[in-house]
Amino acid sequence: MGDLRSLGQLTLSRLRVMLREPEIIFWVFAFPLLLAIGLGVAFSDPMPDTPRVAIESGSGGERFIEALRADPEIEVRILGVEEASDALRRGEVSLVIAGDESTLEFRYDPTRAEARTARLAAERSIQREAGGPAPVTIRPQEIEQRGHRYIDWLIPGIIGFNLMSTGLWGIGFYITQSRQNRQLKRLIATPMPRGHFLLAQILARFVFLIGEIPLLILAAWLFFDVPMAGGLLSLTMVVLIGAASFCGLGLLASSRTRTTEGASGIINAIVMPMVVLCGVFFSTARFPDAMQPLIRVLPLTALNDALRAVYNDGLAFTAVAGELVLLATWGIVAFILALRWFRWQ
Repeated sequence: MGDLRSLGQLTLSRLRVMLREPEIIFWVFAFPLLLAIGLGVAFSDPMPDTPRVAIESGSGGERFIEALRADPEIEVRILGVEEASDALRRGEVSLVIAGDESTLEFRYDPTRAEARTARLAAERSIQREAGGPAPVTIRPQEIEQRGHRYIDWLIPGIIGFNLMSTGLWGIGFYITQSRQNRQLKRLIATPMPRGHFLLAQILARFVFLIGEIPLLILAAWLFFDVPMAGGLLSLTMVVLIGAASFCGLGLLASSRTRTTEGASGIINAIVMPMVVLCGVFFSTARFPDAMQPLIRVLPLTALNDALRAVYNDGLAFTAVAGELVLLATWGIVAFILALRWFRWQ
């Protein structure tokens, strides 16, 4: 009985400690509920789950445009040749229909789950409209060319996700843990400026990038044959600005948190919505138009767009100046606020 009484008292003691921390209550009970509601709203529209089909303008597929648009299982649009190819690579469409009226060409990436659904639905509608069991020849073409596969599109998103998560967790969690262990309190007696301490966290993060990003690029090339189309200088500029931006957010997230539980909640509140919304694993075009203005101003969206423009399309960093300015703005504002609100204990 004594052991059970001791266990009960220890449990009650832990509960009292948790109840005295309002942020724990919020992140344990309120945040999951709010996140579930937000994601439910984002994915309640059936349109994002409907496979999109692109018909190349001027191709024989235009003959079947009305029949395809009448199929509720797919969404159809007409795009130019280059636009259709880019949309397929970015995951904005699951299938591209090209060719002439007698022989249609279905181009798709077989690694995408929705590509099979789009192909079957489009073929069914076309054959029904043509009026026979197989009056139109359909030639499937699986995309295997480097730079046009889903994996080519995915790798820059993984790099962007890594820059975000390591910047937030590596800095935010460390600072909070040091504050909780009273290690930061000892620095008050030193002549070190607060700004130097915060800036040192960012510079140390830059050092780790020297091994971190080349390792990801090398792994993508060795295991998945993913090439880097852009220049090293342009990629370096995007990575540095992106890393600095999320380091600033990590500093801001940990500027006043007293417990690691509170820091984990704040960081998850930043990370989880952006993982879903910002095009890490699937295109942002899958979300309703009403959400696009919000998605476009998020820092991970800007970082992923800039990385893909350099990594996949071979553009210079000057071509993504808008995205880089947005990233820099997020980082500078976050750093200034962190500098103002930061406390040692």
